[in-house]
Amino acid sequence: MINKKVNTVQEALQGVENGMTIMFGGFGLCGIPENSIAELVKKETHNLTCISNNAGVDDFGLGLLLQKKQIKKMISSYVGENAEFERQMLSGELQVELVPQGTLAERCRAAQAGIPAFFTPAGYGTEVAEGKEVREFNGKMHIMEHAFKADFAIVKAWKGDEAGNLIFKGTARNFNGCMAGAGKITIAEVEELVPVGTLDPNQIHIPGIMIQRIFQGNVYEKRIEQRTIRIR
Repeated sequence: MINKKVNTVQEALQGVENGMTIMFGGFGLCGIPENSIAELVKKETHNLTCISNNAGVDDFGLGLLLQKKQIKKMISSYVGENAEFERQMLSGELQVELVPQGTLAERCRAAQAGIPAFFTPAGYGTEVAEGKEVREFNGKMHIMEHAFKADFAIVKAWKGDEAGNLIFKGTARNFNGCMAGAGKITIAEVEELVPVGTLDPNQIHIPGIMIQRIFQGNVYEKRIEQRTIRIR
């Protein structure tokens, strides 16, 4: 069994350079690779193209990279609660490609599976379809979407072993599952890293073959984007 363990986030991010395209797992602030994002901010890696469902909030998640103007282009499904994301998009400072959420997920999964392109009805007749091949299937028009091409995919899991097998917890599974293996190199940061053989094979969500590097994160804030409480 190949040992994918690296000891630090710095070692995990070796080879990440300016101008690269990187996938980031998570949805909003749920299941995001906090340690890796913080290290990219610290390293001042810039001119990045980031593929993620959205860009976190102004002062957390990918919002930290936006604050430092380290992102050249965002490919995501919506702006979310990030005012800086909105400002940079409207001012033209940031290139933005908004993708229907299901299409975003499938473009990740297609890259993971080695499928170069696929057809979907989502976005037909809108600006999403501009410049794309259109075909009719069963009387319905579809547009062709290409799989993503990313240099790195960075995902976050609840638990993993040294061979790279991963288990996600609850809704933190989100985009992490379809992004694992979708980049040339996939980095997994986990809350708990255990020896091979510790995990129940029936509980594993992503097999280690999808992962090239895995490390245990140190601190996770796990912020809540919209906290809703009931007053009794």
